[in-house]
Amino acid sequence: MILVRHGQSEFNVHYGRTRQDPGIRDPALTGDGRDQVRAAAAALAALDVRRLVTSPYRRAIETAEIIAGELGLPVTVDPTIGERVAFSCDLGSGPAELAQRWPTWSFGHLAEQWWPDHEEPEAELVARCARFRLSTDVLADRDHLAIVSHWGFIRALTGLAVTNASIVRFRVHPQLSAELVHDVVPRG
Repeated sequence: MILVRHGQSEFNVHYGRTRQDPGIRDPALTGDGRDQVRAAAAALAALDVRRLVTSPYRRAIETAEIIAGELGLPVTVDPTIGERVAFSCDLGSGPAELAQRWPTWSFGHLAEQWWPDHEEPEAELVARCARFRLSTDVLADRDHLAIVSHWGFIRALTGLAVTNASIVRFRVHPQLSAELVHDVVPRG
C-alpha cells in the first residue's frame, strides 16, 4: 500500500517558524501545500493506485480531493488513520461541517467527535496502527490502495518521519518494510 502525508497546512507554516502551537484548529492547506499535492499526484500516477482512503482532517481531505481529481480515484474517509491528537490542529471538524464543504462525500459514518478528546498517548497510537495493519492486510486491493494521513500516524506505522506530501510504499508481507518513494523536499 501507499501512504501519503497531507500537503503543507496553515498550521505547518506557523509551527515551522516558531515551534509553538499557533492555535489553528483543523487547518486548511496552503497554496504551497496544494502545489506539493499536485506533484505527489503526478508521482502517484506511476504507482497504479486505484483507490484512496483519507483521514477526516480538513488538510487530509483537501489532499485526497486534489489527488482524486488528478487521477480519477474513488475516496473513502476513515478516522482510524487520523493524526495523533497533540496540537490544536488535531481537533477536527464534525461530520455535518465536513458534509457542508464536501457535499458529495460520505461522512455519515463518523461520530460527531471522531477525534480523541485528550492527547493520545504514544502507546494508543501504536495500538491504533496495529489495528489498521490487521484490517488492511486482508484487503485484496491493498497493493493499489493509497492512504492519505499524517506525520504522527505514518511515523508510528513505518518508523519514517516524512515531510508534507511525501509518498511511502508500505509492505506488510513478506516482511514489514517502508520505502520513501517521493519527497517534495530534497534530502541531502
